[in-house]
Amino acid sequence: MANLWLKIKIWTKVLLISAMVIYVILFTYKNAQEPVKFWYWFGHEPHTNLLLLVLCSFLAGVVGTVLARTTIRTLQQVSELQDRARSQRMDRDMADIRAKAAMLQTKAPYVAPAPAQAPAPAPHVTPIETLEDRTQM
Repeated sequence: MANLWLKIKIWTKVLLISAMVIYVILFTYKNAQEPVKFWYWFGHEPHTNLLLLVLCSFLAGVVGTVLARTTIRTLQQVSELQDRARSQRMDRDMADIRAKAAMLQTKAPYVAPAPAQAPAPAPHVTPIETLEDRTQM
C-alpha cells in the first residue's frame, strides 16, 4: 500500500513539472515575437518584444526584492549594534560606579567602649598648713 502512495506522489510531481515546462514553452512561443512599446521616460518608447520585457521586469523585481531585504537586514543590524553598545556602556558605567564606591572611605563600625572600672580610692592627703593655722596654735 505504501508503494502505491509513493508511485502516486512521484507521478503527481512529474505531471506538475511537465505541465509547467509545457506552459513555459507555450509562453515563450507566443510572446517571443509579440511587439510592444515600452515607456520608461518622456519621449522614450523603444520597441521590443514582450518576452524580453517580461524577463527584464522579472529580473528588476528580483533585484528590487534583494535590495529591499538587504536594506531591512542592515537597519536591523544597526539597531542591534546600538542596543549592544548602549548595554556595554551601561555595564561600564555600573562598573565605574562600583569601583568608585569601593574606593570611598567608610567609617569604622561603632564599637561600644568597655565598661569602666570603679575608680580606685584616692590616697589620704594631709592638707598643707597655712600661716593662720600656725598663729592659732
